[in-house]
Amino acid sequence: MANIFHRIKAILIPNLLTEDPDDFYAKVISERTLNIEEICEAAIARGNAPTSVEAMKINVELFLKEMGYQLKDGYSVNTGYFIATPLIKGIFKHAKDRYDALRHSIQFLFTQGDVLRKGLSDVTVEITGVGEAGAVITEVTDVKTDSTNDRLTPNRNLRIKGSKLKLAGENPEVGVYFVNEATGEQTKVAADEVVNNKPSELVIIIPELAPGLYALKVITQFTGNTVLLKEPRTISFDKILNVV
Repeated sequence: MANIFHRIKAILIPNLLTEDPDDFYAKVISERTLNIEEICEAAIARGNAPTSVEAMKINVELFLKEMGYQLKDGYSVNTGYFIATPLIKGIFKHAKDRYDALRHSIQFLFTQGDVLRKGLSDVTVEITGVGEAGAVITEVTDVKTDSTNDRLTPNRNLRIKGSKLKLAGENPEVGVYFVNEATGEQTKVAADEVVNNKPSELVIIIPELAPGLYALKVITQFTGNTVLLKEPRTISFDKILNVV
């Protein structure tokens, strides 16, 4: 039996996508999102890198910058840990149609590489409990670019699908929020910019967000019936979204 050095915590959530009422899926409980500097600091603290935090950070950023440059020229990148590939989304209407930034978008797809895959033998999963049924964001779509679970276009519509998402309750925290991953700053969607407010779908106008990575969360007192929660519930999306 392999030695276990790493542990991922998760909770079980009722699976609403199957006909079986008794099955669940595991949702990872992420402690927080680490940035480049924090990863470098952790590596130095563990004695896993014979260099300084600043030197390691500079080299990582230089590598990532060059990787981005090559990806934008159409190259795929295989680091062993992940494979990055350019991807064009959108429909081309006929054989002579050309790329149009209003109808198409360029994205980069990242998938697990062999090094991470082979290293899973020393990882275990700890199920810490069962989460509340149904309150979940399953998918978001940037309407302008038709990008799913990836892109945000400020001042255009975002469709948020899931369950028990309806904004309800008098608590001032109720609303849709975008949280900047780099700064932690929260931007709340104005009430008059919520276009559609249903239990299974919210449509909102994306605020004027600066370029960067954002977490999405919905705070509501909605329960699915006429009785509201005494305290608002936070429903966080498990994917990070990007304003380019």
